[in-house]
Amino acid sequence: MGKKIYVGNLPFTTTSESLSEMFASFGQVESSKIVMDRDSGRSKGFGFVEMAVGDEADSAIEKLHGSDYGGRALTVNEARPMEKKDQSRPGAARGGRPDFNRGTSSVDQSSNRW
Repeated sequence: MGKKIYVGNLPFTTTSESLSEMFASFGQVESSKIVMDRDSGRSKGFGFVEMAVGDEADSAIEKLHGSDYGGRALTVNEARPMEKKDQSRPGAARGGRPDFNRGTSSVDQSSNRW
């Protein structure tokens, strides 16, 4: 059974292809992805690799965690499942970002002056 691996503290110039090449020496890489910022289109400095064989993935994690890549010490570990967003939280409908322009405050609400 395969394994999904989190790779953090990547240089912002890292591509999915170079990430895949880094892990290919440990075994078969099924996929690799660099996470991009949706607003700027730039790398967020982390990504994920899926490897076909669990033992190969464990070996890659052990060897690459803390290793230097592009002048940075990599964080490499087994990926955790994504947590579901709590829809009951304020701001959950807006992607979890709080809306600071709503609610009560000391602002003069009639003229919106601070």
